[in-house]
Amino acid sequence: MADCIIGFIINPIAGMGGAVGLKGTDGEHVLGEALRRGATRKAADRARETLKTLRATDPDIRFLTCAGEMGASLLRDEGFEAEVVHVPGKPTTAYDTRKASEALMEDETQLILFCGGDGTARDIVSIIGTRLPVVGIPSGVKMHSSVFALTPADAAHLTHSFIVTGALRDAEVMDVDEDDFRDGVVRSTLFGLARVPDDNAHVQPTKSSYSGGDAEAEAEELAMFVAEEMREGTVYLLGPGSTTAHVARAIGQDKTPLGVDAYLDRKVIGLDLSEQDILRLSQGHDVITIVVTPIGSQGFIFGRGNQQISQKVVRSVGVDNIVVIATPTKVRDTPILRVDTGDPLLDSEMRKPVKVLTGYRRRKLMRVA
Repeated sequence: MADCIIGFIINPIAGMGGAVGLKGTDGEHVLGEALRRGATRKAADRARETLKTLRATDPDIRFLTCAGEMGASLLRDEGFEAEVVHVPGKPTTAYDTRKASEALMEDETQLILFCGGDGTARDIVSIIGTRLPVVGIPSGVKMHSSVFALTPADAAHLTHSFIVTGALRDAEVMDVDEDDFRDGVVRSTLFGLARVPDDNAHVQPTKSSYSGGDAEAEAEELAMFVAEEMREGTVYLLGPGSTTAHVARAIGQDKTPLGVDAYLDRKVIGLDLSEQDILRLSQGHDVITIVVTPIGSQGFIFGRGNQQISQKVVRSVGVDNIVVIATPTKVRDTPILRVDTGDPLLDSEMRKPVKVLTGYRRRKLMRVA
């Protein structure tokens, strides 16, 4: 596809609420709280990784974008031609994302490459529907939709795939209520359909959930064994998910379903911790074990919904002090585990076969991609 014109939108605040334990950044009051807690902007770094990869394969792409931090500044820094079609307000809001999408619809845009989370995807698709294909650079806290690449580098590969083949397929855009999400309730509903490059090797599936029946019994058995194996004097960080919630229940303690919680000698020492909370905790304890479970059928053990366990946390604790748990039902539907911490070097270190605890004294060797 010669002379491809790509629309480019960055949501500058996407993902800011993750590391500080807010589970999202929708709404002005939430953004204010995120900043109060010391949140930093990460979207531009994620988008930059995509552009660096894309520059190696498609340096002559013409981009239509927004002024300043919503696109133009970064594109020009990375050596791409950038024509501004929308000037956002300060601070930027969802209104700017929608207005930019309208402007791109009226121009010669062939695909929209955006950086954000489910909220950003929803805002864009509310305007363009299936009339333009999209590729999402994952940068949000909630990324349940199947419009997102697995990593920022994969977003570049998806864009290149579209330029080369033009092949497309339908993808689901999910709508998650952030207020319910912060209260530990996941209400994920189908918002609409989008068109994405037809390249399953680089795009994530829609998040799935597991509950009831045999899966519940499997989780209880698995949790019982994890509880029995807990060592005195070791701090256990339990990541989000129903499987880890069963572990807390097995030791008779509370668990925030979508938060990161800390336990020492079978007692709670911290609930719903932020990245900074965990780093402070690591300074006062010699031995810490991180317990995580894959996110639905997407397979992510880091980088989706548990950004509090950041690359800084993982490096502080050590990659050898990570325990991955998953029920046989989840393993069946999750053939590959994935990591996307935002630190390519750390991701590379963790991309090796890992023994996943699946039941009482049962483990399965799984590949991490």
